[in-house]
Amino acid sequence: MILDRIQRPNDIKKIDPEDYDSLAGEIREFLVNKISRSGGHLGSNLGAVELTMALHLVADLPKDKIIWDVGHQSYTHKLLTGRRDGFDKLRKYGGMSGFPKRAESDCDAFDTGHSSTSVSAGLGLVKARDIKGEDYAVYSVIGDGALTGGMAYEALNNAARLKTNFVVILNDNAMSIAENVGGVSKYLTRIRTMEPYRNFKVGLEGSLLKLPGAGERVLETLKRYKSGFKQLVVPGMFFEDMGITYLGPVDGHDVRAMRRMFLEARKIDKCVIVHVITKKGKGYLPAERHPARFHGAEPFDTQTGLPLVNRTKANYTDIFSTVMTKLGARNEKVCAITAAMPDGTGLKRFSNMYPDRFFDVGIAEEHAVTFAAGLAAGGLRPIVAVYSSFLQRAYDQILHDVCMQKLPVVFCIDRAGLVGSDGETHQGIFDISYLSSIPNMTIMAPKNKWELSDMIKFSLVCDGPSAIRYPRGEAYDGLKDYREKIEYGKSEVIYNEGNILLFALGSMVKTAEEVRRRLNGYGIPCSLVNARFAKPLDTELLNSVKDDHDLIVTMEENVLIGGMGEQVREYIDSEGIDVDVINIALPDDYVEHGNVELLKRETEIDAESITERLKKYLGLRNEKQA
Repeated sequence: MILDRIQRPNDIKKIDPEDYDSLAGEIREFLVNKISRSGGHLGSNLGAVELTMALHLVADLPKDKIIWDVGHQSYTHKLLTGRRDGFDKLRKYGGMSGFPKRAESDCDAFDTGHSSTSVSAGLGLVKARDIKGEDYAVYSVIGDGALTGGMAYEALNNAARLKTNFVVILNDNAMSIAENVGGVSKYLTRIRTMEPYRNFKVGLEGSLLKLPGAGERVLETLKRYKSGFKQLVVPGMFFEDMGITYLGPVDGHDVRAMRRMFLEARKIDKCVIVHVITKKGKGYLPAERHPARFHGAEPFDTQTGLPLVNRTKANYTDIFSTVMTKLGARNEKVCAITAAMPDGTGLKRFSNMYPDRFFDVGIAEEHAVTFAAGLAAGGLRPIVAVYSSFLQRAYDQILHDVCMQKLPVVFCIDRAGLVGSDGETHQGIFDISYLSSIPNMTIMAPKNKWELSDMIKFSLVCDGPSAIRYPRGEAYDGLKDYREKIEYGKSEVIYNEGNILLFALGSMVKTAEEVRRRLNGYGIPCSLVNARFAKPLDTELLNSVKDDHDLIVTMEENVLIGGMGEQVREYIDSEGIDVDVINIALPDDYVEHGNVELLKRETEIDAESITERLKKYLGLRNEKQA
């Protein structure tokens, strides 16, 4: 196999150009086989194979710097930099990340995981290079989906002033996770289809060069006026108007053509955009037909493309989807907003049934939040569906545009808590902390699937902003008989016995049930309270704890600092309530990728670890009392 000859960075330069197509085929076969077992981002990686090959042919790694926007398309880059063996533990605990990691390889210039950051990071590297008088190339690879994010334009606006080389490669596959939306997508589509412009330009240059004597001089004169020439032929020329040189479009599956284009771009002493047209899922028919499904794939059958494990139970996203469609029918003021993730957040059905009240704003969480604020100010009831990790990108908009005005925007926060294989950039473990710091914000978390439904309905009658956080994965269907009506800021007592109170929030109620069962097995009875609200706290219940309990154990799937448990401890101390408090929460750290249950054990928020901690505490306390 040709791929066997790639053992370290820059080995691709030893490959005969006649073998490029074969190498691309082997890479695709390798990726399909590996990701079918491990799961991961398949469609984006299949589409970027030749682009990555061409980039590695012109770059000198690790001296030159490549920044992959989001980074979910960097698998071929990892292969070509000698990390082939790492794919056996891709996205597994202690194994290779599914995203670029500086700690993993010198060839990874910047850690990524969120969208629209590559141009800013690349520009920073360019300026650092120039200030230090160093000599290396910087390439930022950004998708057309990421180009819907405003941060990319903030960076391009600054990059336009450069008088030194910086190459931005626009990987245009007409997709982000779902199909792209908005004016940028339409603009790029228009450029993609302007075959007459490209043919005219090539034909004109060829004809002029054939003219004896004067041809080259005329061509040089035309090139000096190329901006005006392009303006006449290509309407808008958005990037050129900004002061950025635009090259392309070029076929993103033609290694030789891209290599020539990248080399040309490298010679220009300013910011250059190379527009590359690729096909998401290229070379694997199921991924070509269903690019959104193969954006982040679970293990699948390579022959059919179908998942190996069929879900039999609904997950929390499914519950949210069902509730939203029902609410849409009952209340014409309800509208839904997503940032390029109608499928991932469960809003696809709502968008089909109520298209006039559904808004996909592209990868633009900041805009999504302020847009929702405007809808609310206009008398509607907007629900913003977003992953926890992505909502943190819009902190200022939540604080300034929603909460300061006390507008009734509902944030339905999916993937709250540990999410697993996507790792530290995607773990939703900070939202309680950053949302709790904002006045007027209400924060809820359901113990099971029925409570999620109740909380969404309750949020629509709240006088002000509210957030409902729920985890990734199968919706818990236990405690079905415990469904007290939701009252603002009130918790739910499930069991009341013994002098230990397990005060659990959201997904941790299930864990608390197991802890209670284990402690009962040791003859230690416990009360269990479903906190329901991380903000406001149920202070009435906390004030009454001392009457029957001498220990409160708070439990949450969020970092300790700024979390619910820390707030409970602060309240107990400030009020002088005579009970001990133990906080069960995640450490003040970033949690790497791996299986969720394994990560819970490693961070000691699983039932066994909590039980052992409480047994040790009780043993020490009894020794002191004796």
